[in-house]
Amino acid sequence: MKLIYTYIVMIAALVVTGCQQQKSPDLLTTGIIIDLTHSFSEETIYWPTAESFKFETVFEGQTENNYFYSAYQFCSAEHGGTHLDAPVHFAEGKQTADEIPLENLIGTGIMIDVSERALEDKDYLISIDDFTKWEKANGRLPDGSIVLINTGYAQFWPDREKYMGTAERGQEAVAKLHFPGIDPAAATWLVENRNIKSIGLDTPSIDYGQSTLFESHRILFKQNIPAFENVKNLDQLPANGFFVFALPMKIKGGSGGPLRIAALVP
Repeated sequence: MKLIYTYIVMIAALVVTGCQQQKSPDLLTTGIIIDLTHSFSEETIYWPTAESFKFETVFEGQTENNYFYSAYQFCSAEHGGTHLDAPVHFAEGKQTADEIPLENLIGTGIMIDVSERALEDKDYLISIDDFTKWEKANGRLPDGSIVLINTGYAQFWPDREKYMGTAERGQEAVAKLHFPGIDPAAATWLVENRNIKSIGLDTPSIDYGQSTLFESHRILFKQNIPAFENVKNLDQLPANGFFVFALPMKIKGGSGGPLRIAALVP
């Protein structure tokens, strides 16, 4: 609980204006905040069968009382853009978006870079070997880590064809998806041999584009390990030693939702 409290204090400090007299923690004055979130707009990439993001103006301009006012409304599917996959998305009875403990969304992060191989093979499966190679260079994956995987695909955003393998929409387009994802064998290795809080990567799904069984989702979600998809700027992170703040929209009973995720790098 003490660690969780420390994280909450750090978040509060991030949003407080600089006019306060209290001295900020050293990490906040010397660290770098990296936004890992794609903006939501008409360009936002969604699964071919999902409703895209819609943004409408309710009012924008001068009111009859001569002051400026603006208000908008939006509509979208849960799963699109930078978003959370809650465990219940593929595991019956597991945590919904509003039930995920905050401590599973906030914590120390590690970044595994597989971009060299993933950019050569659009159907690349992130393997056990990718995790063990990281450990050989950085030590055992720390308990309670938030694991982020850089495939290099964020550079293609918002080009649907380059990012997903197809720009087509509808059910028939699903079979044409091509992008890297986590090998189910690696997902199994993680839940059986390591203790992680959550996992994320810079593609539309933690399962690769040609998956039809979504096994990595099912393996991880059965253990109440949530996922983050369509994350960006992972290439700006070090291999370890940073903090992750992944705060999704708190949708009661939701299987996911829009996510604001950022990293604090010392």
